Amino acid sequence: MPAPDIKVDEVLPPPAINPIAAKLAASKDPVNNAAARILTKYLDELMRVPGTNVRFGLDPILALIPAVGDTVASGAGVIILLDALRSGIPIPVFLRMALNMGINFLIGLIPGAGALASVFFKSNSRNLKLLLAWQAGHKDKVQRSTFHFYFGLFLLTAMVIGFIVVAWIVYAWLFYSVAHAVLHALGFS
Repeated sequence: MPAPDIKVDEVLPPPAINPIAAKLAASKDPVNNAAARILTKYLDELMRVPGTNVRFGLDPILALIPAVGDTVASGAGVIILLDALRSGIPIPVFLRMALNMGINFLIGLIPGAGALASVFFKSNSRNLKLLLAWQAGHKDKVQRSTFHFYFGLFLLTAMVIGFIVVAWIVYAWLFYSVAHAVLHALGFS
């Protein structure tokens, strides 16, 4: 069998390992919203409860991990907000999207019940619908406004820092309350 002809100076592109990453990398159009669509699917719509029309994703599953899970899920939701900023969404619509994410984050802080509530609230799906509705009515105005982007980025950063501070305060208070109740029950207080 003859040896194949190998060209030493030929550079071949690497094979696509992750089709989702390839789709995100290929999207340069802010109207496409590939990142927002994919994250919404995985965070809110990935699985269906058998026998029902109730869909849920990784967001409520991650919410079962105290403090860390909500922070990770909200961090992924931030990417949807960044996609909205990239498309030039006005600040009032952006603030409504941020409020949706904030409500989901605060709901998720309630152990157990927060994860169940997150199945029905679906902040990422709400935010994607807001983004798509705004773009549908304003496709000609979709632009990359530097001021809106940086102002929104500032608001987003402040919101993420606020989420982390609130989570630590809530869980520190919860830990203190449980520890105090246990010590009181054991007769140490």
